[in-house]
Amino acid sequence: MAEKIIALVDGSIYSASVCEHAAWIAQRTGAPVELLHVLGRREGAEKADLSGSIRLGARTALLEELAALDEQRAKLVAHRGRAILEDARAILDQAGVNEITTRLRHGDIVETVAEVEHDARVILIGKRGEAADFAKGHLGSNLERIVRASRKPVFVASRAFRPIGKVLVAYDGGTSAMKAVDHIARSTLFAGLAVHVVTVGNATAEVRKGLEDARALLVAAGIDAGTEVIAGQPETALGKLVDEAGFDMLVMGAYGHSRIRSLIIGSTTTEMVRSCKVPVVLIR
Repeated sequence: MAEKIIALVDGSIYSASVCEHAAWIAQRTGAPVELLHVLGRREGAEKADLSGSIRLGARTALLEELAALDEQRAKLVAHRGRAILEDARAILDQAGVNEITTRLRHGDIVETVAEVEHDARVILIGKRGEAADFAKGHLGSNLERIVRASRKPVFVASRAFRPIGKVLVAYDGGTSAMKAVDHIARSTLFAGLAVHVVTVGNATAEVRKGLEDARALLVAAGIDAGTEVIAGQPETALGKLVDEAGFDMLVMGAYGHSRIRSLIIGSTTTEMVRSCKVPVVLIR
């Protein structure tokens, strides 16, 4: 069975973009798409006991009424979840994707992804979720948790889809960066795209050799690849290059190396996801 694209949709402004990027990946790879909407454990749950110290039958009646309201709220939340999935399916249908499944789940989003990702080729998520401004268990606050926990590449969709032709690869010589290059070489997703491998820092002999090895691997796979060393701090230099040279996507290792060593999501990774206006693909 073909590995699937798992697209997380939450009804936020990013959901349409997640679906359009999923359709793009499906068309290039032939992979089926699974749309996943996760209802948090607290959604639709009773918020508080409002009965106070009411006496006799009134208290019982009120509790029954509250329980009925609670049940109704839970049903509405589930209906909304199904509606979000149907809207998402319509976008993929319109884009000509043939194999689409939908899944509505209750629970923690990170635990759910861990349960379903075994046969996934990529996890697709919006940069910010519906409740990104709140410390609630939604996609915005959970992006970092998903990247940390997932064993598969995580594709972070930008706010709006645009056709992807030029790909920037941030390469720091670390294991995760090497894996990213290897992933690009093996994946049909990158066939026919122009790939540029960049290291931020000093152009030492070791750095140049690492870049040349990365380029050789990509060229051997039939990918048009170039390399470059640029000066500056990774967080700012890479974002600037994406803007100025018109790259459509950034690929980087989720775990950094050398100056980028901080835990995942390392400071550079977090900053790139936050500031880049293009999709970011993170590979462990």
